[in-house]
Amino acid sequence: MGISKVERLMNLVIALLSTRTFITADRIRETVFGYSEGASDEAFSRMFERDKNELRDLGIPLETGRVSPTDPTEGYRISREAYALPAVGLTADEAAAVAVATQLWESPELITATQGALLKLRAAGVDIEPGDADIAITSTAALPGLRGSEEVLGILLSAIDSGHAVQFPHRPSRTDPYVTRTVEPWGVVTDRGRWYLVGHDRDRDAVRTFRLSRIGAEVTPIGEPGAVSRPAGLNLREIVDRVVGDWPAAGQANVWVADGRATALRRRATIVGPRDLGGRPGEEIALDIDMFDRVAREIASYGADAVVLAPEPLREDVIARLEAQAGEWAERA
Repeated sequence: MGISKVERLMNLVIALLSTRTFITADRIRETVFGYSEGASDEAFSRMFERDKNELRDLGIPLETGRVSPTDPTEGYRISREAYALPAVGLTADEAAAVAVATQLWESPELITATQGALLKLRAAGVDIEPGDADIAITSTAALPGLRGSEEVLGILLSAIDSGHAVQFPHRPSRTDPYVTRTVEPWGVVTDRGRWYLVGHDRDRDAVRTFRLSRIGAEVTPIGEPGAVSRPAGLNLREIVDRVVGDWPAAGQANVWVADGRATALRRRATIVGPRDLGGRPGEEIALDIDMFDRVAREIASYGADAVVLAPEPLREDVIARLEAQAGEWAERA
């Protein structure tokens, strides 16, 4: 069984940091766990090129150079001087974020991969300096926001790496029923301790964001490998920020509400004026947006008694929630 992309990248970083000399691609293929699993020369070349680009996109200073003064073969390493960070002061929130990232690499599966990669490199004769392998990881605490979703994360990362579409049960909130979604996964992003999948929802024919804790365990890769790829220039974090992030204080939603309905929503809003919609009397209100996801969920809970007029992303999100609910009712009928 192949390892996930995140494990392979971690192994590669360890290898390239653990030597002062340049390592050839062939040596990396032989010694770095994740590359030597029977892949053809062409498949390895494509995988290695993607991984090098991924490291550079992450800001990791990957260097190329001659293996030795007498050997012109091109090799690779990571500059320790450029990679190391100066001493920094962290706020309480920043320290908490670092702790979450640390716990991710402390899962039992990754502990084994980390230590095994270093041992294999030494056994293969790669020059690892004393002290490089002194990795003592003892905590295996569960990740906030990922508890119970570890298997889901692993399957999604594997599908993203292989270019598969996926199907999974999803519910907009804990109280909503599950609905099967078919998604072309582009990436996984963390935001304030929560994990989100970003991709193209084939059923809705639109970009969608799914919280991992709301995805059921039955995640199934479908279709042919390589059929899905992340669009060039797409910023996944911007998509997540738009959906779940804090909007500016001036951010507002214009919503139509039917007469005598959505009382709680009215209390938090400013009345713009009377307005009929589809022949029903009501009012247009202006509602301050704090958390996009929370506002969308609340408006959707009123069904046809509350309709988003603007902004368009909020309108689309509410419509998607209502369509998901309608699909569930249709399945039960």
